[in-house]
Amino acid sequence: MTLFFSRLTLNRSAGNVALKAVLDPDHAAAAMDAHHRLMWVLFGDGPDRRRDFLWRAEGAGRFYVLSAREPVPHDLFEPPETKPFAPVLTAGDRLEFMLRANATRQRQGIGRVDVVMDALHALPAGERAAARMDMAQREGAAWLERQGAQAGFQPVAVCVENYGVRALPGQSGGRRGQRQFGILEFSGELEVKEPALFLEYLAQGFGRARAFGCGLMLIRRAR
Repeated sequence: MTLFFSRLTLNRSAGNVALKAVLDPDHAAAAMDAHHRLMWVLFGDGPDRRRDFLWRAEGAGRFYVLSAREPVPHDLFEPPETKPFAPVLTAGDRLEFMLRANATRQRQGIGRVDVVMDALHALPAGERAAARMDMAQREGAAWLERQGAQAGFQPVAVCVENYGVRALPGQSGGRRGQRQFGILEFSGELEVKEPALFLEYLAQGFGRARAFGCGLMLIRRAR
């Protein structure tokens, strides 16, 4: 499988600057929706095209993308900085990683639930705020361990740097009744166990909400 890794930057022309509130909003949920649409400017070459890319917003109009096709240049962006993605890995390699993920598990009778929300809801309401980040670290690390077991890697060190909740695009009004999902920000180190399997999962992405900027794991050799 041929993959491409791209660094994309919004064009800072006067026209784009005037449209910043539309292209790169300050509000997190609005930005997620806008950026989702922007990615299709570069990869939506036909009405029936299925998504074959993962993306991650880095702030200030910058994005990383892993894709099966090279992005098509567009006036909204600076020329894409693209290179083939074909890391040579062997079992035992140590890699540093970053991952933004919507981590879920199957709950009988309910369906898929966010792992942190699910754990927090088991606590009394008055204790949830104080336990939020401890629970995010515990449940996030356990979820990543499960991902590694099926994706050919073993987490060695896992840090959950942040956990936040976003409303799905199109949701409005108060939080009660909105459809929402949680986003975990991971960093750490992993050991490659099965290189081919690990690369296959890297291309697919981890967790859900991949259309909205989750699931792309960034890797580099551990120092």
